[in-house]
Amino acid sequence: MRINTLSGRFAALTLLFVALAEIFVLIPSVSNFRLDYLQTRLEKAQIASLTLLATDDNQNIAAELESELLANAGVYNVVLRRDDVRQLVLSSPLPGPIAATYDLRDDSWMAAALAGIRQLFDRKDEVIRVIGAPVNHAGQLIEITLSTAPLRAAMAEFGFRVLVSSAVLIALTAALLNLAAQRLILKPIRRVISHMAKYADAPNDPRLIITPDARISEVREAEAALALMQTTVTQSLKQKERLAGLGQAVAKISHDLRNILTTSQIFADRLEDSADPAVRKAAPKLVNSISRAVNLCETTLAFGKAEEPAPTLSRFALRDLVEEITEAETLLSETADGARLVEFITDVSANLVIRADRDQLHRVLSNLIRNGRQAIEAAGRPGTIEIAATEGEQDWLIRVGDTGPGLPQKARDYLFQPFTGGTRKGGTGLGLAIAADLIGGHGGKLELTRSDETGTEFRISLPRGALVENLAIE
Repeated sequence: MRINTLSGRFAALTLLFVALAEIFVLIPSVSNFRLDYLQTRLEKAQIASLTLLATDDNQNIAAELESELLANAGVYNVVLRRDDVRQLVLSSPLPGPIAATYDLRDDSWMAAALAGIRQLFDRKDEVIRVIGAPVNHAGQLIEITLSTAPLRAAMAEFGFRVLVSSAVLIALTAALLNLAAQRLILKPIRRVISHMAKYADAPNDPRLIITPDARISEVREAEAALALMQTTVTQSLKQKERLAGLGQAVAKISHDLRNILTTSQIFADRLEDSADPAVRKAAPKLVNSISRAVNLCETTLAFGKAEEPAPTLSRFALRDLVEEITEAETLLSETADGARLVEFITDVSANLVIRADRDQLHRVLSNLIRNGRQAIEAAGRPGTIEIAATEGEQDWLIRVGDTGPGLPQKARDYLFQPFTGGTRKGGTGLGLAIAADLIGGHGGKLELTRSDETGTEFRISLPRGALVENLAIE
């Protein structure tokens, strides 16, 4: 078991905390053992003194009996106070001065613990005085003197036994806790890791998505979050694959379509020499439309790679561009009898000059205006589309609003996502996705500001400064 693993660290922490707990148990245990040891010496000394006091003829046997009684009690002297009289009952020569006095009648737990620790680690053999209350009320107090060496040896032996039993307990506890952790925590985590590794090898396979079934609520929540993430990633990869396939197909189609449009452009140029004034008037617009179609075909491959070419910035009058788009949309909205449901309102100053890629902005505005026109026509009631623009200190703001029925909820949820944010039935959602990418390439932002039963409004913000890197500037 390695320490840098979760199970290894859990086992190490278990050993550490159990060992700390055993230390806190060992200290009071040794302290209680010391008190019991001293109390036992007091009781033996009391019995020895009472035995001697009960002897009528103690003058002849006092020396022998006194020595034997003191040895059995493990003390040097015994003093008994009875009837307010302090009497030295048993005595022998002391090997040294009395180093400390301990009164067991009023010792606090903390004082007893500190005295026990000091005596356990103090290697000097000293003489101490111990005072206590006689058992069975056989006097007012009893006082003994004894050596600390036997006390320290007994305490060390007792502490060693406690440590050995604690070590066994620590090892058993650590093993049981580690086994429980392996079973209850680490095994579910390893299952999650195994699922992640398998899914990473084949993220397109939905069979590898984890099924949350852990009994531990936190692990089950992690599995549920992982399952949601895997589902989202799998769906996104499938969509990316479809987009990649579409990009390859469109790239092949655009190659041939570009050749066809190039030929059409050559023939459209000759329409300017037509004798019909209406044809001559429409010829430049037809040529411009075909030119934009050719340019669109050439950039299709870039879109198939999920990127657009960098904008080529130039300065131009925004009103001319808007009028060009609205004029084309007006022709498309007219019926055979000349009637139309959509009215276009332009609120753009003739002096407003902006700096952007004219062709890309043409695509964006055409898409927004066309979506509004189609929404109004689909509703079957007259409506208006308003295009307004203002110039601020930091950016240009262009607003495109219509009085159509508003966007459905699904379209608002996935507005700028290809194939999911279509604004009308049968739509692909590519138009708004492309428009958002194009405005983003300018360093600007395309956002939906309003969509309800009164209509829909989009806002375009274009920075006035050169805030976008890698822009081609004319």
